[in-house]
Amino acid sequence: MGVGGGGGGGDQRRGGGEMMAMASMFNDQQNPIQQFQVKFKEVETNFKTWLSKQSIPVEAAVVSTMSGVQGAFIGGLMGTLSPEMPQAGVDPQAIASMKQAQALVGGPWVQARNFAAITGVNAGIASVMKRIRGKEDIESAVVAALGSGFAYSLVSQGLQGQPMNAITTAAGFAVFQGIFFKAKRFSKPSSEDPFYTRGRTMLVQLGLEKYEKNFKKGLLTDPTLPLLTDSALRDVSIPPGPRLMILDHIQRDPEMKGKRK
Repeated sequence: MGVGGGGGGGDQRRGGGEMMAMASMFNDQQNPIQQFQVKFKEVETNFKTWLSKQSIPVEAAVVSTMSGVQGAFIGGLMGTLSPEMPQAGVDPQAIASMKQAQALVGGPWVQARNFAAITGVNAGIASVMKRIRGKEDIESAVVAALGSGFAYSLVSQGLQGQPMNAITTAAGFAVFQGIFFKAKRFSKPSSEDPFYTRGRTMLVQLGLEKYEKNFKKGLLTDPTLPLLTDSALRDVSIPPGPRLMILDHIQRDPEMKGKRK
C-alpha cells in the first residue's frame, strides 16, 4: 500500500509539473507582442552597448546611415502622399505659385533625398558632439542643425547654389533647432523628488530654498526632519543662522515636535 501510495504521489507531482509547464507554454504563446517587445529591447540594448564601445568615426557613420535610411523612408512616404494640385476653377497665378512650391519640395525621390541628408547629417554630428562633450545641450543641437542645413542646401541646390543661400538655410535650421530645444526643455514637467517635498516646503517658508541642494547632498529626506540636529546641518555646510531657523521651525511644528525624542 505504501509503495502504491508513493507511486500515486509521484504520478500526481509529475502530472502537476507537466500541467505547469503546459500552462507556462500557453502563457508564452498568449503574449507574442510582449515577447517581441522584450526581445527588441534586448537587441536595442546590446546594439547601444556595442556602439558605445566603437570609435567616434564608426559611431557617427553607423548613426548617420541608420537615421538617413529612416529619413529617406519618411520623405519618400510624404512625397507619395502629397495631394495633386487642383487645376479647374483656380486662379492661374495661384497655380503658378503652387507649381513653384511643388518644384522646391519635389516628388518622392527628391523628398527622400532631402530628408535622408537632413536626418543623417544631424544625427551623425549630434552623436559626435555628445561623445566629445559628454552631454546633449543646446550648443550641440545648434551645431548639428547647422550641418544638416548645409547638407540640405547642398543636395537640393547642388554646387550651383549660391553660398549665401547655404549660409541662410543653415542659420535658419540652427535658429529653429535652438527654439525647439528651449521649448522642449521648458515644456518638460519639473521632476520634484517626493522624498524632499516637506523639507522643500519648509525651506521655502523660511526663505532658505537655496539650501535644498545641501539637504539632498546629505540625504536629509522628509523622514529625517524630526531627527535633525545642529551637527547634522553643519555636516551639510549650512551656516549657523539658517541652522537655528531650521531647528526652531522643527521645534515649533507640532507634528515634527512630537516625533523628536
